[in-house]
Amino acid sequence: MEEKYGGDVLAGHGGSGLGPVDVPSARLTKYIVLLCFTKFLKAVGLFESYDLLKVVHIVQFIFILKLGTAFFMVLFQKPFSSGKSITKRQWIKIFKHAVAGCIISLLWFFGLTLCGPLRTLLLFEHSDIVVISLLSVLFTSSGGGPAKTRGAAFFIIAVICLLLFDNDDLMAKMAEHPEGHHDSALTHMLYTAIAFLGVADHKGGVLLLVLALCCKVGFHTASRKLSIDVGGAKRLQALSQIVSVLLLCPWVIVLSVTTESKVDSWFSLIMPFSTVIFFVMILDFYVESICSVKMEVSKCARYGSFPIFISALLFGKFWTHPIAGQLRAVDRAARQEGTEHVLSGGVVVSAVFFTLSANILSSPSKRGQKGTLIGYSPEGTPLYNFMGDAFQHSSQSIPRFIKESLKQILEENDSRQIFYFLCLNLLFTFVELFYGVLTNSLGLISDGFHMLFDCSALVMGLFAALMSRWKATRIFSYGYGRIEILSGFINGLFLVVIAFFVFMESVARLIDPPELDTHMLTPVSVGGLIVNLIGICAFSHAHNHSHGASQGSCHSSDHSHSHHVHGHSDHGHGHGHSHGSAGRGMNANMRGVFLHVLADTLGSIGVIVSTILIEQFGWFIADPLCSLFIAVLIFLSVVPLIKDACQVLLLRLPPEYEKELHIALEKLQKIEGLISYRDPHFWRHSASIVAGTIHIQVTSDVLEQRIVQQVTGILKDAGVNNLTIQVEKEAYFQHMSGLSTGFHDVLTMTKQMESMKYYKDGTYIM
Repeated sequence: MEEKYGGDVLAGHGGSGLGPVDVPSARLTKYIVLLCFTKFLKAVGLFESYDLLKVVHIVQFIFILKLGTAFFMVLFQKPFSSGKSITKRQWIKIFKHAVAGCIISLLWFFGLTLCGPLRTLLLFEHSDIVVISLLSVLFTSSGGGPAKTRGAAFFIIAVICLLLFDNDDLMAKMAEHPEGHHDSALTHMLYTAIAFLGVADHKGGVLLLVLALCCKVGFHTASRKLSIDVGGAKRLQALSQIVSVLLLCPWVIVLSVTTESKVDSWFSLIMPFSTVIFFVMILDFYVESICSVKMEVSKCARYGSFPIFISALLFGKFWTHPIAGQLRAVDRAARQEGTEHVLSGGVVVSAVFFTLSANILSSPSKRGQKGTLIGYSPEGTPLYNFMGDAFQHSSQSIPRFIKESLKQILEENDSRQIFYFLCLNLLFTFVELFYGVLTNSLGLISDGFHMLFDCSALVMGLFAALMSRWKATRIFSYGYGRIEILSGFINGLFLVVIAFFVFMESVARLIDPPELDTHMLTPVSVGGLIVNLIGICAFSHAHNHSHGASQGSCHSSDHSHSHHVHGHSDHGHGHGHSHGSAGRGMNANMRGVFLHVLADTLGSIGVIVSTILIEQFGWFIADPLCSLFIAVLIFLSVVPLIKDACQVLLLRLPPEYEKELHIALEKLQKIEGLISYRDPHFWRHSASIVAGTIHIQVTSDVLEQRIVQQVTGILKDAGVNNLTIQVEKEAYFQHMSGLSTGFHDVLTMTKQMESMKYYKDGTYIM
């Protein structure tokens, strides 16, 4: 558990400043190998500790570890004879330090008895820098940018995998807890606290280790200043271990008198305890101290996390195998068969995410590194120009992000309706699951999980509605409006897959209709129908407003109406932008949500109808017939959504604007001073934005901005509210018309036009 507290503070290069010693990369290899080997041995020590805790009380176990560590460090560090004398005030701080260390050790090793060594290594063996980066991302606005946010998300996902997807059945298989049935008041209190949370011992152990990890980081942070005051981290460690032994000694004596020991021979445990003391308490502490001085702390965290996680997975699989017999110091006969924590898929997935998060969170922050060196000040300080971009990607803390997102969700009508219906759907889902578990009804539980899956479509729609209002960035210069189209397209594909599987299952059941238990089908279906009817009423406007609406493409033509011999050779471009409402835009995201709700509504109606027919007439074929009919309806209703979304993604010309745009292009030809236009492209960008670009050729004596305003007004009336206009003068257009569009030809033509000489009448000579 113990780590170096202040080695990097005292290290310097040439005495000129603080920081780690600059060691050539070739010389770092031996320290990296030493660190990896130490983490491997620490994993061995933790697995040995778990075996020892099966026969030794946890307080006695911690006391022996502290005693062995104190004996070694007093022998080699000589804390009483080296350094300045310790004052009374410092002894009080050391006493507090020892108490905190004992509490953290108690939480750590009690979590070990609950979760086993594999999960303890995955949860607890994280460097301080990893946890501090995680907490910075979660609770401050200086988390380090998107990369650190991804690392924090990976860490949270890893913990969730251990809580939800780790099928560790050890506690269910055992008649009593690993160290007996509440050997003392302490263990009874700890087990009672876990039971009070309403979770199994294994899940409670995960939460306990997360708490212990946070306490450990705070403990190390507070210890750094104290280590400098008392003469270094090693001296503090030695003195703290001595005080810890004195604190635990009375408790151990009382336990030895009042409880029955499970140890047959303490002499046989000398070797296992020596292994744990050296590998877990001493070697890890000293190697961490050395590597933190020789390397950056971030490198120590990265190089140390991977080997210990890999070792944990390997030992979790093979620790009970005879191949690992040479590593085990505890007698195999003292171990119980079938009581080892299993290696589940959830543990493997969490190990992958823990490794990724440790690598990301321990990497140095890259914020501010986009600046360009522009020189040095008179004092020699380097000066950088950041051009503003480096400061545009500051991250928010997650609580603030959730608060701001919720505020944005409730401000807009579409996202607000999705959010309210999602809450109602989740409420009904959890009520259904609770009642299903209470009555042991498999049908209710299955339908509850089905509705929980349906909620994923609502979450996708809600997230899309929220993202669509995010501001444009340097990278996504058009903004995120098209995310609604993508969400509708994905929801449509989901519905097609669902309809396909329902159709195939219905055909199979038509051939051989199964008998159904309709006892709980009617109330569940009626409840689901009521909830879905509310959703139909809430989202029907999205469906009604989108009939006949298609999206985006491009249309191209080339018109040239005059051929002038003389003219100006320069060209320019203008941009006309108008941001009105498109009026007739289709929100594919809301349509996708509506169709999901409609599919659930049809499903509830089908179940009610088939249940009535089965109960009244015994027609079991009614269930596959209704399902077949519903599958066809779902497919037919979702095809237009997928078609329209594909048209938007393929940049099709909006069909509802085809006639207006054709008329508008004809009007452009009648503008005075406009010779022709070419390459008109119009497409729907999002539900409210129709974008377009066009090249116009004008005469040499015309006022460009007047033409741009007229073209913008005509196309705006036709529905284009985001327009870019490229203006080309007459001479440039004439030469472009006679040349190919190859790069070298255009370059040659441009050089020729630069050499033109003009007369006052507008003619030119080469």
